[in-house]
Order: sequence, then C-alpha cells, then structure tokens
Amino acid sequence: MRIAEEEAARRLRAGGVVGIPTETVYGLAADARNAEAVAEVFAVKARPRFDPLIVHVASAADAWALVEVGVNKDTVHPVARRLGERFWPGPLTLVLPRPAAIPELVTAGLDTVGVRVPDHAAARRLIAAVGPLAAPSANRFGGVSPTSPAHVTLESRGEPVGVVDGGACTTGVESTVVRVVGVVGVVGRGGDAEVVVLRPGGVTLEALVEAVGDDAVVRQAAAGDAVASPGMSTSHYAPGVPVRFVEPGGAAVPPGPGWVLLSPVPPAAAAEGF
Repeated sequence: MRIAEEEAARRLRAGGVVGIPTETVYGLAADARNAEAVAEVFAVKARPRFDPLIVHVASAADAWALVEVGVNKDTVHPVARRLGERFWPGPLTLVLPRPAAIPELVTAGLDTVGVRVPDHAAARRLIAAVGPLAAPSANRFGGVSPTSPAHVTLESRGEPVGVVDGGACTTGVESTVVRVVGVVGVVGRGGDAEVVVLRPGGVTLEALVEAVGDDAVVRQAAAGDAVASPGMSTSHYAPGVPVRFVEPGGAAVPPGPGWVLLSPVPPAAAAEGF
C-alpha cells in the first residue's frame, strides 16, 4: 500500500512501521529510539532478536553526534570517520559505539550499533522529520530483499505495511558493513587499525582498501565469528525457489520456476563461492 512521505512520518512518530526506499533495498523502518516500535519490526519480519538492526541517519555529522555522547565521547576511530566521510551518503554501514539513546533491542544486546547514511533523498527527508530510523530490509527474515515498492508485501497488526514509493533501488544489494578495530587516535605507520568487513555489499573491498591507504589493513570477517552485523547468519537473502547454475553457452535452462545465475566459471566452483 503506497503512502505519502507525510503520512509515513506521522506513522513513524506514532510508533508504527513503514516501508522506505533507499539506494540499496527497501527497508522496514521504525523510530530507532522507540523500543516498542523496534519490537514491531522484529515481529513483522519474524526476525530473531539475536540479529541486530542498522540505524539510518541523515548525514555523517548526525552519525557522529548520535554515537559520540556521554561515555562514548571521542570514541569513533579516525579511520571509521574517514570511511564515513568518503562513502556517505551511500551503501556503507559503520559499526560504532552504541549510545544510550538506542535501545539494546536494536543492537541485539551488543555495545555497538551499525550506522549509515542512505543515498536516497526520500529516506533522508523522513529521517530529518522523525529522527534516526532502524530499518532492516522490508521482507520476511532470510528471504530476498525488496528492490521496488511492489516487492514489499508485509503486514503489521493485521494491515498491509504502508510503503513510500521511491522508485527502483539504484544499488540493489545491501550495504557493506565494516568495523574498525584499533586504538582511537592512532593512525599511520602502515596499519595500526583493521577494517573488518562483516558483510559484503555495495562498497567493494577494493574501494575500502583505496580509501584507507596505509592507515589500516582491510580484511574479511573470519568464518564462525559472532554475529555483530546483519547478514552474518548461516542462511540469509535466500530465494524461496531452486537456484540453477548455467554456464554461458551451456545447456538450455531446465523448465520450471526458479532463479538462474549465469556464471563464467563451472557450476561447482561457483557454488563454492556462493
């Protein structure tokens, strides 16, 4: 059900949930400071509460202002700050210290919170009108994320979730999630910090390496690491139909419903890296 931005803002301020556009995927948004509203996000998505949410803000300045308060003052690593200034607005999420204003439910009890600035004008207008929004993808947990308003088919409290129509998503995959590990205030000397990629997404590993230069080492999270970010579950973003691997110039696609991945490598090798 399509709704105007003004109606979406009204519902969010009243503790409701709405579908919002971003450049990555459509999100199911709630006021990130309202624990009851955030609980409805988990309920609508059938999302386990061990899986943290990402908080969306309107600008890099808003991100630093949100997290660097109280005991968290001056705790954002300069490499994290550099990445935010470089890639925001855009498909990068930074894992930062959780401020008291963000309920533990948002972060699955962690002392950190994922924060990003979406590269979509409608999303940033809603954030400016309401405040920080917790907004995972607007689909049932584990499924394929929606990239157009027509894909958002969730219900909240027996009614269809209202969706702000912002057109098709321009990136179409989730944000890259990173955590910078190192001593705050210490950069240089060829890698005093690590940029750990917790979830691959719209910002590539190569772009991260270029952005940090010699001030940090960029690496993927190790297999079996504790869940510190969305998208780290064993099964996630999974289609509900069979997936068939088809090599270019290979056999015809078998009949029947399903998703097709066109791969330049043999199916066995593609499956290993999927």
